[in-house]
Amino acid sequence: MATEQSVDLVDDDTVGWFTKAVLLAALTAALAQISIPLPGALPPFSLQPFGMFFAGLLLGPLWGGVALLLYVLVGIAGAPVFSNANAGLGYVIAGQGTGGFLVGFLVGTVVAGAIAHRRTSPRPVADLSIPVQALALTAAIVVVYAIGVPWMSMVTGLSLTRAAALMAPYVPLDLVKLGVAIAIVQGGYLSGR
Repeated sequence: MATEQSVDLVDDDTVGWFTKAVLLAALTAALAQISIPLPGALPPFSLQPFGMFFAGLLLGPLWGGVALLLYVLVGIAGAPVFSNANAGLGYVIAGQGTGGFLVGFLVGTVVAGAIAHRRTSPRPVADLSIPVQALALTAAIVVVYAIGVPWMSMVTGLSLTRAAALMAPYVPLDLVKLGVAIAIVQGGYLSGR
């Protein structure tokens, strides 16, 4: 008499982390829509960086990276998930010169997660000290600008110095977002504590 055995191709933990990555990708898309167009060549002010911050702190480098990779791929596929409902490969490559920041968000998430968790699997947020979280998110911001500014310079034809000067006013705003993100994560508002 034959007996049936069920075989799980993917364990429950993987399903759980992937689900969280999908939710953070969706949250990043929603936050990107809270965006204020600015005059001239200035990129829009948006809440998109919160997605990078939350993914790095809550999911670590691997699953946080998966979350932002999903976000970028869905946008490249044509879903209007980027700021001001933009989408498509053309927007990322050339668009308004801000595609490098989207790539920077992905790499920044991995860097933030790696610094905060110091391993691929995430630690409980309660185990992450606030200084380590601040260091991790500051490094993520540095990565975003290190990729985004040269990309913007190349796409728009601005000199690197001019592109950096154009983006400089955004840095203090991103540092404020960093503080708010840490407060939200510490408060347990996203982890259901």
